[in-house]
Amino acid sequence: MPEFLHLLPPDEALALLLRSLPDPRPVAETVGTLRSLGRVTAADVRSPHPLPEFPRSTVDGYAVRAADTFGASDSLPAYLTLIGEVPMGAAPDLEIAPAQTAVIHTGGMLPPGADAVVMLEYTQVVNRGEHGEKESKGSVVEIEVSRAVANGENVIRVGEDVAEGQVILPKGSLIRPAEIGGLMALGFTRVAAVRRPRVGIISSGDEVVPPEQRPGAGQVRDINSYTLAALVTRTGGEPVLYGIIPDEMDVMKGTAAKALSECDLLLITAGSSASARDMTAEAIDALGEPGVLVHGVNTRPGKPTILGACDGKAVIGLPGNPVSALVNGYVFVAPLVRRLLGQGAESLRPSVSARLTVNIPSQAGREDWIPVRLTTEHTKDTEKKQKEISANSVISVVNSSGARYLAEPIFGKSNLIFTLVAADGLLKIPPDATGLSAGEMVEVMLI
Repeated sequence: MPEFLHLLPPDEALALLLRSLPDPRPVAETVGTLRSLGRVTAADVRSPHPLPEFPRSTVDGYAVRAADTFGASDSLPAYLTLIGEVPMGAAPDLEIAPAQTAVIHTGGMLPPGADAVVMLEYTQVVNRGEHGEKESKGSVVEIEVSRAVANGENVIRVGEDVAEGQVILPKGSLIRPAEIGGLMALGFTRVAAVRRPRVGIISSGDEVVPPEQRPGAGQVRDINSYTLAALVTRTGGEPVLYGIIPDEMDVMKGTAAKALSECDLLLITAGSSASARDMTAEAIDALGEPGVLVHGVNTRPGKPTILGACDGKAVIGLPGNPVSALVNGYVFVAPLVRRLLGQGAESLRPSVSARLTVNIPSQAGREDWIPVRLTTEHTKDTEKKQKEISANSVISVVNSSGARYLAEPIFGKSNLIFTLVAADGLLKIPPDATGLSAGEMVEVMLI
């Protein structure tokens, strides 16, 4: 049986591939902001005006001159004359003079003369006559203030959120729900986004049949086309499926050449046999220069992974086993899609720290990726800490329930897709380790 060439560590293999590719040139297209979720900005987005454009109240209460409230307390309140109410959705038609105030609602425009807002909870309405008599004819309404406020308290100043001309979204930013809200707040109903890179996906193997077909003896349904397509979509790319092809060199070469000409990146998942893997490598070599760069990666699962660069485009040959293909999709495919989007291959992947529940052996010199299930644990220490956190109104560094995460390995062979279905993340055992010990804190990449 053919042997693998020199096995490279995954990081080194990916770095070699990236060095063999030209700098990406993302193509911009304009999309509706509402439909831009998950897209990546193609250029810096600058604010056309400050936000807010006028000083606004953050609470319901009374607009005041802060100096008029200095020293106010429950036992010695300040009294201010009420002169009106600030309308919502319009500029106020009044001005606050010394010892005056006006009703204002959350989001209302601060009237001229005012520089702070007293919360409604610290006020009380009283009626006093012009000479101090209560309920007399010609009486005016006064507001009793029992708490002092500082200049700018309970107020958002002009441009406090965003200044005019400020870059609100740098080029290469991922658009999330918050970004959509920010764009809409500034009137951007359309935004320049990077065109989704097209990722061709070919599944090969005489034993592979479509999911809608009942497998016969010795046959399996195609899994890899769909898990990889989902991964590409979630990472920001556009998957293009070229179907299942038989283990025939001419068909492989023809389909791969067509796919590469139409796409920015090509993935080929080979059958389980060594001959199928060799066929993939030969097909990649035929697609362009320099061809295969890495034939075998020192990792488990996924040692048969092939990395190639063909006339400026990356081509990846992934194992036929579903777990191997998907795990190496996270390791190699996702970074390439992010790079094509202009985000950089090193973009952060979401992860959490967790405590390992059992010992995991590993072979020195090989990088292992282990599917894990995340659960939580409660201890006396964390319960005590949570009480202290609650008392001090501080956000827990563990999680909202005061529990720590536990990483429980899910052991299974590389063709058992439901080992990943049951997993919350992947745990990496570095090549310089011979395993990890129970109780050790580890980093889990969320999937």
